[in-house]
Amino acid sequence: MRRTEVVALGLLQGPAELLPISSSGHVAALPWLLGWEHAQLDGARRKELEVALHAGGAVALLVGLRRELLALRIDVAVLSLLPAVGLAFAAERWIETRLGGPRSLAAGLAAGSVALVLADRAPQERREEDAGPRDGLLLGLAQACALVPGVSRSGATLAAARALGFARPDAVRLSRGIGVPVLAGAAALKGLRLIQRRPDREELTTLAAGAGAACAATLVALPLARTLESGQPLTPWAAYRCLLAGVLLVRDNRSR
Repeated sequence: MRRTEVVALGLLQGPAELLPISSSGHVAALPWLLGWEHAQLDGARRKELEVALHAGGAVALLVGLRRELLALRIDVAVLSLLPAVGLAFAAERWIETRLGGPRSLAAGLAAGSVALVLADRAPQERREEDAGPRDGLLLGLAQACALVPGVSRSGATLAAARALGFARPDAVRLSRGIGVPVLAGAAALKGLRLIQRRPDREELTTLAAGAGAACAATLVALPLARTLESGQPLTPWAAYRCLLAGVLLVRDNRSR
């Protein structure tokens, strides 16, 4: 892994994780579009890097969102975590080896766009403090879908929260809050596997550089992410996702 590429992806990861546009999709799409070395890595190695970037972002979110996280109900947080953990253990290897190409990325981006647009039609009747165990489980199921590249964890949970009737600003805060435990859990699991693989010092340094870049970029991007709480429709984010999906498909067709 080239360190300059990894740092660049970390800087991209920060704002992409906070917006409903799929950080994993961007981290996979950009190297493929630009012909970077990262695109040639096997699925497991790419996933290790992705989780390192998520770990950096999770640290930044723990610092920047500590008040929001303390306000989140424990039962909602735990139930939102369980489906993602279950799917990760059941299908993680299959997802790593079979998905992540340009066509599957485009499909995930497009599917997430449709979900955002349809869910945003729901009435805005509920507030963040109304979230209960049922909401936590349904948000967790949406979060588990984001293991598929391109779907977007924040986009899936934001769509689910809107479909459940939460007002846009409250849906945004719920989406952010329940994302931190799953990001931290994934980082811990992959970190353990990484240690068992015994990578050399250079690779560890490169992953740490990416994580540091993602942490810094996330902290800087937090004010940008809070613009989502203004209550504006989610359609522009859906349109951007469709545009990126179209670029991936066009480029893929040309390369065949």
